[in-house]
Amino acid sequence: MSEKTFAVVTLGCPKNQVDSEAMSTLLLDAGWRTVADSAEADLVIVNTCAFVERAKQESIDAVLELTGRKRAGQRVVMAGCLAQRYAAEVARELPEVDGILGTRAWAEVVRFADAVERDQRPCWVEAPGGEPLVQRKIAGPWAYLKIADGCSAGCAFCAIPLFKGGYRSRPPGEVIAEAQHLAGRGVRELILVSQNLPAYGFDWRRRDALADLLRLLVEAVPDLRWIRLMYCRPELLTPRLVEVIAGEAKIVSYLDMPIEHAHPDTLRRMRRAPDGPARALRLLRSAMPDVAIRSSLIVGYPGETDVEFAYLLDFLREAQLDRVGVFTYSPEDSTPAAALPGQVPERVARERRAAAMALQRTISRAKNESLVGRVLEVLVEGQRLWSPPRAEGGPPRRPRRMWIGRSYRDAPEVDGVVLFSGPARPGAFVSAHITHGLDYDLVGEAVPTGR
Repeated sequence: MSEKTFAVVTLGCPKNQVDSEAMSTLLLDAGWRTVADSAEADLVIVNTCAFVERAKQESIDAVLELTGRKRAGQRVVMAGCLAQRYAAEVARELPEVDGILGTRAWAEVVRFADAVERDQRPCWVEAPGGEPLVQRKIAGPWAYLKIADGCSAGCAFCAIPLFKGGYRSRPPGEVIAEAQHLAGRGVRELILVSQNLPAYGFDWRRRDALADLLRLLVEAVPDLRWIRLMYCRPELLTPRLVEVIAGEAKIVSYLDMPIEHAHPDTLRRMRRAPDGPARALRLLRSAMPDVAIRSSLIVGYPGETDVEFAYLLDFLREAQLDRVGVFTYSPEDSTPAAALPGQVPERVARERRAAAMALQRTISRAKNESLVGRVLEVLVEGQRLWSPPRAEGGPPRRPRRMWIGRSYRDAPEVDGVVLFSGPARPGAFVSAHITHGLDYDLVGEAVPTGR
């Protein structure tokens, strides 16, 4: 009997990537073999996203492309958030899809794959138990670690609770065990993710449980060099949590903090705390003056006036955030925001996004230029060709092969990088002397040992 092969196509956020890695590990342990080219796989799993309309369309397009070139005997299935939320619609409208596996049933992927092989076209969106501890087979110096799933926040614009369910924290012992496993496989940077990290433990009626978990991670996993936090709602930051982040050397001075907007009235319509962003920034910068803050903003939210948008731009100028992603509002089925009056025309929303991004680009460039002359610790990830900016009126410069790394200021896949020359190797930490600041990246040189 020939060996069964599979490939996973992951769309959406890092939480989906964690689930994809876990599904891959379960299939590998069951005797399947992974292949890089989906065309060569007997089973293709598309782990979909349903966060906003654009993500849904991207997921559907990916599925249709794969099913459109499906060879005889090959199976293409949908997993993840879109599969969970629209299982009935997918089963009815996309007969070319060979199976549907929701976010709450991914741990059943081996039985699911067997059912797909038998042409049963399974549609599984619920699992009998909770998520198991799967020791993922990770290759590389960094990894995501999901400490919770679901969300109970109730933001007016967000559909995540509708298909992910309420917030469910993983037991601390399970998180520690996975962190120790990843560190044992060579992971040096651990990136904690969930829909909202500071809500960790709320489902157990515990406050500041994230601070306790961070202390445990630092003590129990000494081989980790960096711990990074992503997705922290500003209103849930507490003085104790910030004290732990600032006081533990292994926890990098970086926070991904989705602010969404700055005007108090807009935030109220979003069902967010109107004083959350300003309070969180004061708390963080008081404890860590050098903290790097990444955020996301929504423009064109229902009822957003010219005055509210101007207020947001003023906030960006004053806040001087390091990284910002700006998104136009997307009405999501069954969310309170979709029924709000004052829906902003798409053209206006796009114009506002362009204006906010242009402003943030100048802020990011100035921030990066202010780092020239500093020496930053960098986690090396690989190499790539880089074309130096041409002098004004001068000819293009020859591309150079440079090392790529990330400083404490840079999360993987979403932030900039540090490009540098000199001795290095992937997975190592080096010191880089910064010589140039670009719009989103830094350029430098490795500092010789002993300098």
